[in-house]
Amino acid sequence: MSFPRGCQTQKISLPIGTRKGLLEVPLPTEKDWPKDDEEDHVLVDPEEELDSLPQPYRMINKLVNLLFDQAWEIIEERNVLRKAESSQIQLTVYPPLGEIQLNKMPNCIAVSQDYVFIGGAKGFSIYNLYNAKRIYAWEKLKVDITSIWVTDLGNEILIAPLDETGIIRLFYFYKDGLYLVKVINEGDDTSKQTTCIKMEISQGGDFAAFLLQGAGDVWLDVYKLPKETWLNEVEHPQLTSNPKKKVRQLQLNTLGPTSADHLETDINVCFKGDIKLTLPVYTMKIKPPKPVTGTTFKSPLEVFAKIEDCYGLGSGQNHFIKDSQWARQAEIFNASYRKRLDGEWEEEPLSMATFYFLLPSCLFAMPTEVKGPSGMPCVLGVHWSRSHNFFLYSLNRTLKDKADPEGVWPCAAPIVASQLSCSSSYLVLACEDGVLTLWDLAKGFPLGVAALPQGCFCQSIHFLKYFLVHKGQNMYPEGPVKSQMKCVVLCTDASLHLVEASGTQGPTISVLVERPVKHLEKTICAVAPVPALPGMVLTFSKNGSVCLMDVAKPETICAFAPSGAFPPEAPWEPVFAVSRHHPCFLLRGDCSQNSESTDDAEIQYSVFYFNFEACPFLENISKNCTIPQRDLDDMAFPQALPLEKRCERFLQKSYRKLEKNPEKEQEHWTRLQRYSLLQRENFKKEAAATLGSEKVSAAGQPLPGH
Repeated sequence: MSFPRGCQTQKISLPIGTRKGLLEVPLPTEKDWPKDDEEDHVLVDPEEELDSLPQPYRMINKLVNLLFDQAWEIIEERNVLRKAESSQIQLTVYPPLGEIQLNKMPNCIAVSQDYVFIGGAKGFSIYNLYNAKRIYAWEKLKVDITSIWVTDLGNEILIAPLDETGIIRLFYFYKDGLYLVKVINEGDDTSKQTTCIKMEISQGGDFAAFLLQGAGDVWLDVYKLPKETWLNEVEHPQLTSNPKKKVRQLQLNTLGPTSADHLETDINVCFKGDIKLTLPVYTMKIKPPKPVTGTTFKSPLEVFAKIEDCYGLGSGQNHFIKDSQWARQAEIFNASYRKRLDGEWEEEPLSMATFYFLLPSCLFAMPTEVKGPSGMPCVLGVHWSRSHNFFLYSLNRTLKDKADPEGVWPCAAPIVASQLSCSSSYLVLACEDGVLTLWDLAKGFPLGVAALPQGCFCQSIHFLKYFLVHKGQNMYPEGPVKSQMKCVVLCTDASLHLVEASGTQGPTISVLVERPVKHLEKTICAVAPVPALPGMVLTFSKNGSVCLMDVAKPETICAFAPSGAFPPEAPWEPVFAVSRHHPCFLLRGDCSQNSESTDDAEIQYSVFYFNFEACPFLENISKNCTIPQRDLDDMAFPQALPLEKRCERFLQKSYRKLEKNPEKEQEHWTRLQRYSLLQRENFKKEAAATLGSEKVSAAGQPLPGH
């Protein structure tokens, strides 16, 4: 409210940004309201003076001005951001090449060389990777499949679906038949039912390990898989069911049109439940390491006697520390950190395990009495949560043998993440302090230790197939590369780093993506390497964007998105699978079609198929991604050659330099001849002195100096 008074001086408030101090919200009572500060006003035209507003309107006016200034700042910030985005190069977004439509939400996806496996309600389905047609659906459960693991063995495929009750099953898929091998953890007593957390199958399909929990305990079960016996049994089947049940079995094998998903089904593939395959051989049960407690030994000699053949050495289990010493140490710790320890203690969760099957190498030798194929693993590597140690267990044992580790690799801090390369040649252990230990398992030595930037802690590790940059393009070397590795590390703060290491140089770390500060919707939540494209990784952000990044430059090349897609509900947990054999990946569409419909039968869900070769500039990279060996012999790539080849090249280069300068060549040859003569003379003198000493000793005379 204002009242014009034409004869007095007008007072107008200065902008809020120029006032001294911060604005205060007045108290409810009028007597506590602050008076106008004269220094906040300036003299203007006296002909148009305005009376100052009375309370409470004066305070309302100040608050409105404050809101206006804040809104103006936000508008200016958005305008600056809009200009910056418009100046940036817009990424090309490629649509999917194909689509698999489903009536039920898919929970997990796995891909093999020729097939796609989708787990969902009541079971899982098998699709042809090339034409997206469903060839079989195993839907015999009352619960959903939450995870699925697939191991491609060539003509055979091992499938391990895990349902939401924690029961895991092992299937064997060969040609036109699907066989149930074993329900791993199904029990008769539901009160003693165990649940599976995760599993791992060795690369050649010789072993399988399952992490189980139940009754407040957790452990690791290891099985040996008789895959040769399975192949013989499916090629020469012996039906275990009686002839009266054959007709019923044929009815089960025929898929009926129970849903729209069954319209394109190949009836030649069937579930052969009448053929019972040989069960896997249970070989070992591994439990978490026991908490370190007071010793029961009376002398250090008993401690050393307990360690047989150095098994478990370094695990901290066999020691000579008494209970009183542990209690005293706990008192000192509690007294030093009393302030931080005050409060409620949360119950410590069960220890979880991460495990890998390791191939024979310089570190893990296969026993001579054991005969097996060259790609057969011999050691199981395990590390438990909140543990400093990486344990090594031999796989060449029976259930009667004691499950003690053959080796222990201790770390300075608890291991929080790890990863084994696809070739099983390299291993990375990440500790909770941000330190990475890189191992070359094939050669048997560490490639180095690298520390992530301060404040960055490892969330996941992803190996890249080693590549080189040739004429501005990433390419794979044609021959084998030794002691050379690259991997990307996704940190807990959503930053992305590239780690490189070689046998002759220490590891290096470079930042690919900085930690997002303002635009948190662009936070990276998942990363997946693309084996078909050298040096390329897929990044999945929380806002639903999927981008392809070149880690060598580093820069984002393009993006992938279904047509008409909109950002999914936060936080987005992408469900995807990247093929190791083909230039493609599959992505679950989290935005269902006809989502406004209340009828579940009308809601359509999709799994989208993206092919990298459908992108014009990626097609050439995918088809020409290998550099010939003759180009590797060029000096531009000395790091890609083995050590013997590099030494040979160094000598040849030195010899060519000498040929250009005959004088230096003659000087070098003369120097080598002199050195050779001196070495011969020294050898003769040493031989004569040794022969004289032996003669004196044989005569019974004392040696000189005695």
